[in-house]
Amino acid sequence: MSGAGRLATVIETERVNAALGWGLVGLVTAVALASLSHADLAWTAFCVGVGGLAVVPPLRFRDPRVMLPWEVLLVAFLPVLGHVLATWWLTTDVSTYLSVAALALVASVELDLFTSVRMTDAVAGFFVVVTTMAVAGLWAIAQWLSDVYLGTTLVYVARPITPAVEAASLTALMWDLVAATGCGLLGCALFVLYFRRRANPRARFPLERPS
Repeated sequence: MSGAGRLATVIETERVNAALGWGLVGLVTAVALASLSHADLAWTAFCVGVGGLAVVPPLRFRDPRVMLPWEVLLVAFLPVLGHVLATWWLTTDVSTYLSVAALALVASVELDLFTSVRMTDAVAGFFVVVTTMAVAGLWAIAQWLSDVYLGTTLVYVARPITPAVEAASLTALMWDLVAATGCGLLGCALFVLYFRRRANPRARFPLERPS
């Protein structure tokens, strides 16, 4: 592909990968429509966001076979799968942060592919880690503000907020941030080990950048 960087080599055109990828996109679309019908705007927005990132390559190349690896999309869609299957381990903070790391990886690939931004493997891995940590920090702030001004118990584990409750809540919050950092590092390792060593660098995408 003219003008594309090394990250572009992860884009695939295999039929099986495309079928699996579109199947996941269809699931996310169904969840988005169901959430919208129940006025669940938060889930609707999340599904639209992750689904939109997934369909950028096939839309830009006007070829439904051009798709990101289905394994990456599966990790990115973990919270959606947990929402559909009501599976506890898929709805934990760890699975959410793994999803964020995968979405950061998708964003780095698409920036490299469709813009003038070029990332080395190391920079892309660093981008995944920092993005995951940043999202975790912003989510922690949002939860704390909700507890303070709306009376929720997202950060503070119980009310009234006694010194013991505050200490327990702070400990839990710090472990959440540690988990987010670990998931970011895992996402970085996924990029380095999977895409650099296992992704086939041969041409699997159109030769020309879309106009």
